[in-house]
Amino acid sequence: MRLAIFQNTMDIQTPTWVKHAVFYQIFPDRFSSSQQTRKRLLKSPTWEKWDAPPTLQGYKGGDLWGVIERLNYLQDLGITAIYFTPIFQSTSNHRYHTHDYYQVDPLLGGNHAFRELLDRAHQRNIKIVLDGVFNHVSRGFFFFNDILENGPHSPWLNWFKIQGWPLSAYDGELPANYEGWDNNRALPVFNHENPDVREYIMEVAEYWIKEGIDGWRLDVPFEITVPGFWQEFRDRVKAINPEAYIVGEIWGNARQWLDGTQFDGVMNYLFTGPTLAFTAGDRVQMKYVLGPSYEPYPPLLAQAYAAKVQALLGLYPWEIQLTQLNLLASHDTARLLTIAGVEDGTTLEESQTCVELATLLLFTFPGAPSIYYGDEVGLLGGIDPDSRRGFPPEARWDRNLLSYHRQLIALRNSSPALQTGSYLPLYAQGNVYIFARILGTEKFIIAVNVGTSTEQVVCTVPQEILPLRSLVWCFGNAQVSWADTDGSQQLTLTLHPRKGSILRVEFNNIG
Repeated sequence: MRLAIFQNTMDIQTPTWVKHAVFYQIFPDRFSSSQQTRKRLLKSPTWEKWDAPPTLQGYKGGDLWGVIERLNYLQDLGITAIYFTPIFQSTSNHRYHTHDYYQVDPLLGGNHAFRELLDRAHQRNIKIVLDGVFNHVSRGFFFFNDILENGPHSPWLNWFKIQGWPLSAYDGELPANYEGWDNNRALPVFNHENPDVREYIMEVAEYWIKEGIDGWRLDVPFEITVPGFWQEFRDRVKAINPEAYIVGEIWGNARQWLDGTQFDGVMNYLFTGPTLAFTAGDRVQMKYVLGPSYEPYPPLLAQAYAAKVQALLGLYPWEIQLTQLNLLASHDTARLLTIAGVEDGTTLEESQTCVELATLLLFTFPGAPSIYYGDEVGLLGGIDPDSRRGFPPEARWDRNLLSYHRQLIALRNSSPALQTGSYLPLYAQGNVYIFARILGTEKFIIAVNVGTSTEQVVCTVPQEILPLRSLVWCFGNAQVSWADTDGSQQLTLTLHPRKGSILRVEFNNIG
């Protein structure tokens, strides 16, 4: 259990700011609708009611002006980076059906609103990362629409994978005769073998980096298998901004993309699954997790969780580990509280402890933690589209959960060791998992008890943490003592049920 993860010697460069960032993922249609008078294309829009259950096609009217009006909230929470799901012009509330990569959707306020948001966010030292959907487009994308209008006479034929005529773009009674993502004819797939397509995508990526965005989150990048594509993407983006963040949506082992020549990190579902399986255990509602491929089941005890963590930390170079995008939920999963059983008989208090334990592990793990909008105030939601509910009004916020997040974020933001320190497992037995984060003289011990009874554990203090002079609880509380035994120091912790705690190791230098 005394395996430390230290800096990898490979010559890999990743963005420095990401290693210290706290991300907040925003689904733009559902986070905030501007309350101020703005110039809008639609004077009297018909929106789906904000508090009504979300539907596959309904819009609720969230916009980028609304995000601007909530920047105070995000800054007070401690957020230093925002990842937006797609914002470009589209005919879907989620905007993964791109019409125009150069135009922010007018329902969100258009390019003008985005540039104002970018400026306001940067004034607060908040970074902005956009979702790049470069594998497929929508039927309304001009180049594909030209094919629908002109058939084999269109000059854009080789931009897509056409298999026959006439194109069956809307008639579900006929088989689709062009390639659509996931066999969905609404999402024509680009022909990435075409050099013109490749150049077009590269220029889109460069354009928005030049406009000032701080990175790209890449949707289903594993679908683009043309040799050298992602290497060129990285080279061209980094030539403009070497600190731009490139993060891919890869749910499993991502080693082939994390070699230092392509992505800086991935959405780290390999952390998500085991962490939920450990902290929620048999409380996980299987009907909400069987679809997505991150598997927060079967329940894990501490020893099995420790093994998963060590395998994950051994998977990629350390420089990459520090720029992984760690998360507990996203627009593609159910909400944390719902996964933990709030709607199926588990009491709210029990589900809250699952969220709290998982969140503590999130903010003490190497990599950049990411909060899915609303999770910090107890927003519920099942699988898509239910996980994309409107951000709740303040009267319905879970204040205790919000305070819990604020404390952890503040601690992480002020503690270099929790951001980039080495990770050292100390104890993993039964329901108790204990580890340390170490950077120079700053040292933390993190202890989690996922069981329903008080646990007293004794573990040997490794050389990396010695000498102990005092231990200060900086989050949570428990009983702690230590003593010299047979030439080594033994740490005794008495941990409350379903609680996690963080201690700072303090010692006096002796001249």
